[in-house]
Amino acid sequence: MLSKELAIYTCKRGRAYPDCLTRQSHAHYVKLAERLLAIYRDGKGKTREQLHRAAESVFEAEPDCPPQRIRALIRLLDRASEYHTDVDGQAYRLRRRVFELAARQHPLVAEPDALFQHAEREAKERIAAEIGMPWPQIEREMYADLPAYHRLKRMEGFATAEHLLRRYNVAQAQTLLFWAEELTVVARQDFKRIFRHAKFNRLLHEVETIGPQTYRIRFSGPASILKQTRRYGVDMAKFLPGLLACRGWRMSARLRLPYGIATFELAPRDGLRSELPADEAFDSEVERAFAEKFGPERDGWHLSREGGFLVRDQKVFVPDFTFRHTDGTVVHLEVVGFWTPEYLERKRETLSRFADTPIIVAVAASVAAKLPELPAQLITYRTRLKIKPVLEQLNAFRAR
Repeated sequence: MLSKELAIYTCKRGRAYPDCLTRQSHAHYVKLAERLLAIYRDGKGKTREQLHRAAESVFEAEPDCPPQRIRALIRLLDRASEYHTDVDGQAYRLRRRVFELAARQHPLVAEPDALFQHAEREAKERIAAEIGMPWPQIEREMYADLPAYHRLKRMEGFATAEHLLRRYNVAQAQTLLFWAEELTVVARQDFKRIFRHAKFNRLLHEVETIGPQTYRIRFSGPASILKQTRRYGVDMAKFLPGLLACRGWRMSARLRLPYGIATFELAPRDGLRSELPADEAFDSEVERAFAEKFGPERDGWHLSREGGFLVRDQKVFVPDFTFRHTDGTVVHLEVVGFWTPEYLERKRETLSRFADTPIIVAVAASVAAKLPELPAQLITYRTRLKIKPVLEQLNAFRAR
């Protein structure tokens, strides 16, 4: 992510819009970004300061480019780069030795006279001789521990200029969320993945159903229910790349900006793209094979993958499959594979919480004995989950 001082945004009629480089308005930025990438790719051995100056020069002829935009692009390139950082403290020790030797000849002047007798050039020669290193090398190495003088090892973060510009757009959207007090997502797909990213980024949540397989999720940070604070805006910003990798959602955030309240809205149609890889369609080969064999509809039962949230006492559960019959009956299926004892215990606790919900649990035969007293209909399988026993359990729920 970027930092707040690099945020660029505009507000119109209560809506906030982050800076966004688009093909329609900023097509020429592709060439500028290519030049930036070339500076870093060919910059091995150069200091951070040298690279920054070269990068800033790329935008000298660009009339409409805020300084924050230049610094933000440089910041992204720096974070995709690896620098020599003098972790063993050699620069500090060299610098201290140079200062100790120079102090004996203080003050140093360019041209000595009767009052000031120590010439800078001669002093450097004496110091270099005593240390046993040429003075140009001393100058390079004595400040190597300071960020400005870190030397580039490599930059491998961005495959193309378009990749860099896309990352910039996402980073500016993330930065705007630093001021978020509340984040709301309306989800129609990828329920489990959205919740997984929210949980990973420590966001508390409230979930409500607002339509068929449509849910409104209100997120807040870990401290928001304890006192008024905006620190959890960082957690919401970290959540955004995960959300961008999902399907079927729209987002609205309430922002407390320095000059007032505004709303930031976002949806997949806005074109921001995440660097996160897409999740596998199924968590296991057992689930994939079952879904393919069952098909989207069988005997009046319509199958959906991760078809919605089950919520109780702030506990959210997204079963692997949801079956909806034409007569209105809804039954869920959870597949439990080969996992650790801790995972199996958490699964048992979750199923106990939803004991009054129609849930079928398919358990690998090798772990079935480790899940006693499951409050759900149980089916065991060895390598593949068969259709017949699942249909029997589904129709048993219909009969009830």
